[in-house]
Amino acid sequence: MAGRWNALGKQLGLVAKEQGSQLVKQQGPKLIGRVAQSLARGRAVARKPSAPTVRPTSSAGVPSRERARQIVYSPQLDGRADPGEIVWTWVPYEEDPSNGKDRPVLVVGRERGTLLGLMLSSNEDHAHHDNWVGIGPGAWDHAGRPSWVRLDRVLDVPEGGIRREGAIVPRKTFDLVAHRLCAEYHWY
Repeated sequence: MAGRWNALGKQLGLVAKEQGSQLVKQQGPKLIGRVAQSLARGRAVARKPSAPTVRPTSSAGVPSRERARQIVYSPQLDGRADPGEIVWTWVPYEEDPSNGKDRPVLVVGRERGTLLGLMLSSNEDHAHHDNWVGIGPGAWDHAGRPSWVRLDRVLDVPEGGIRREGAIVPRKTFDLVAHRLCAEYHWY
């Protein structure tokens, strides 16, 4: 029996070197069981760690005119993002799509599992830009800062890329955004 424990210890040592001590700490009991079963069958097995799951990111955006469609207000905080809700997701920078940041996005439409969203910003400089509309403060910003919605660029957001639902935008505020999309970007 001592020989088996020595073999088990050596095998765990190899696994720890190969996979790192973090994996052994997290899955030690499972690994011990698997290695013990392997040794009982007369062969040792070292498992490679599975690849980390990567949350899908939104697109860098397309011009709003190219995505023009009917816009409908239909929010329901039910775990599935709907038009009229603000959700948080990773948004790539337009000038460098390999980088970006987590930010709030107003959902304005859907194509199957992909949401159409407009990014928000709390940068007050956007108050002076024609392609942004102010929507004021809301529950999506814990600091209570006013926000602006970018109208000229629509993001494709995979539903699996949403980190969390932020808030429902009041109907009057959503209508302000919808009116600008219809008047300036041919949405209907």
